[in-house]
Amino acid sequence: MLYNIVLIIVGLVLLIAGGEYLVKGAVGISVKAKLSKLVIGVTVVSFGTSTPELLVSLQSASEGLPEIAIGNVIGSNVANIALVLGVTVLIFPIPVARNTIRFDWPMMMLASVLFFVFSLDLNLSRWEGLILFLLLLGFIIFIIFNTRKTTRLNKTESPEIEALTAKISIWKHIGFLLIGLLGLYFGSNWLIEGAKSLAVEAGISKHVIGITIIAFGTSVPELATSVVAAYKKETDISVGNLIGSNIFNIMAVLGLTAIVQPIAVAENVLNYDMYWMIGIALLLFPMMIFGRKIGRFSGVLLLGLYITYIITLF
Repeated sequence: MLYNIVLIIVGLVLLIAGGEYLVKGAVGISVKAKLSKLVIGVTVVSFGTSTPELLVSLQSASEGLPEIAIGNVIGSNVANIALVLGVTVLIFPIPVARNTIRFDWPMMMLASVLFFVFSLDLNLSRWEGLILFLLLLGFIIFIIFNTRKTTRLNKTESPEIEALTAKISIWKHIGFLLIGLLGLYFGSNWLIEGAKSLAVEAGISKHVIGITIIAFGTSVPELATSVVAAYKKETDISVGNLIGSNIFNIMAVLGLTAIVQPIAVAENVLNYDMYWMIGIALLLFPMMIFGRKIGRFSGVLLLGLYITYIITLF
């Protein structure tokens, strides 16, 4: 018991430190590469913070534990919007970039709906996983080219940050990014190991473990990164990271996992948890549209929904 608690605490410390370095490296690289911070948030940071979900889902599917593989992704996607974004906007209300509404949110909805449609036969096949992953690659290529074009038209999006990062070499920024990813990797692993052991001792089902304990554990990187980004007022990375992470969770994590090992989908997941995931993603749209800022009231509403969802599971 004490060993698991220590693992959880050390994991959390590593995740917070990893989030700090990840944001620092991502901002520096975005300026050096003449890309917007939103693109870095949606791609590099999102992939980095989705690594725990990928590792957990691959391991769970290979060990014949589809409940954990699917529950991990759905639970993480619900937590990213309802919990992580909720907490983040309570710290600092987030203005919403135009491209987030035009490109990123629609892509997140497309990924969610495709996941639902592909799961109707209670199985996610190799071909369906391949389709999800190829669509993700196309989306990444599109937003990189689109943002490079926009950045050239606007010359620069943040002269102050550019002046500061110009003094630091690109290799140092990459070093910060790698340190951050390592912190997130080991921190999330230790947090998951400790939390899962505690949950098993308490006699909780695999489905609930996957969709709550493990999903929360794998969402802590997003929470740490987004809170640090919000505190530093790097709100493009904060929003881009969360929406991008949900896209990666479905299209990369489940896509790659299904390519390696087709995943069975339980009926209760299709008829209950999937609706929560899609419903919360839909709710995000009016929050972004009205006032072009996600405020503290929205944060309270999102947190309330997350708590309600968790209570209903138990």
